[in-house]
Amino acid sequence: MKKKLLKLLSLSVIVACTIATLSGCGSQKQASGNDEKVVNVFTWANYVPDSVIKEFQNKTGIKVNYSNFSTNEEMLTKLQAAKGAEYDVVICSDYIIEVMGKQKNILMQPIDKSKIPNYKNVDPRFLNQLYDKGNKYSIPYTLGSQIIVYNSEKVKIPIKGYKDLWNSTLKNSLVLVDDPRIVIGMTLKKLGYSMNETDSKKLAQAKEELKKLKPNVKVLNADTPHNSLINGDATVGFMYGSQASTAVKTNSKFKIVYPEEGMNAEEDNFIIPVKAPHKENAEKFINFMLDGKISNEATTINQYVNTNKAAKKFMSSSYLNDKAVFIPDSELNRAERFRDVGNAAKTYDLIWSEFKQQ
Repeated sequence: MKKKLLKLLSLSVIVACTIATLSGCGSQKQASGNDEKVVNVFTWANYVPDSVIKEFQNKTGIKVNYSNFSTNEEMLTKLQAAKGAEYDVVICSDYIIEVMGKQKNILMQPIDKSKIPNYKNVDPRFLNQLYDKGNKYSIPYTLGSQIIVYNSEKVKIPIKGYKDLWNSTLKNSLVLVDDPRIVIGMTLKKLGYSMNETDSKKLAQAKEELKKLKPNVKVLNADTPHNSLINGDATVGFMYGSQASTAVKTNSKFKIVYPEEGMNAEEDNFIIPVKAPHKENAEKFINFMLDGKISNEATTINQYVNTNKAAKKFMSSSYLNDKAVFIPDSELNRAERFRDVGNAAKTYDLIWSEFKQQ
């Protein structure tokens, strides 16, 4: 009788342990989702400063896995390959958001702004743009623009706009940001056309114009084109204002030019991919980045135009007086924004490929 009772007790213990083990596995599996203390951020290199990432991690206990891309097109290719999974927060440009919004299988999910109370800090001037009316999928992070910067000691011709970059005296002297929309857009603007041109004849003209520019181009660099100016490999550059600012701070001989043909302005935005594995952590990260003090810290370091009205009270005089970063409203108001060029994107890719192989 005792042996039979012991067997029954042993069986009960085994069953109880099995249930407990299975329950533990279930909890562990659940913890690997939104409860996991991880957020996967995908954007350009150094776009979210290390100090800001550390502050977020210290405040929330959520580890940031940071991955980077060089162009919006590269980002889209990788996001498509992942089918809107793998990443939790992507920071990318306005026109590529417009492209994604038109796709049959949208790779972004609508953002629940009730989970992001600091959304109220975004300057209304940068909301409700054509690429995402009502900001259903996106929230502005910063605004970027490209400008000309040159070495005033070595360049002896006046530089006022894009057209001057074609001057034969600048042979083997230029560094350009390695981005098809930016460089082709600059060329179209030089010809008097829109940066978003889709007319095949005008794009053919731009292609021929780029061929004429190639002898002047020494370096194409997406992430650090300013280094070519600083180390003397190039004397003139066309790059993001943040990159130009770094060059100017290194040496006062570098001068900034707002192209007389008109600048480009592009808003970079937070989006959450449709299958983000840690959606709640993504919301926490975006909300943290929209805090006024944090927003100011980010743009002070990455040197982009700040789109956060709550950040203004924290801005330093050096940031406000940086011509490469704090671009006057008179320039921004006439700047052209990139748009989705539809099927013409294939033509842009072909032009760029031939240009780089030339």
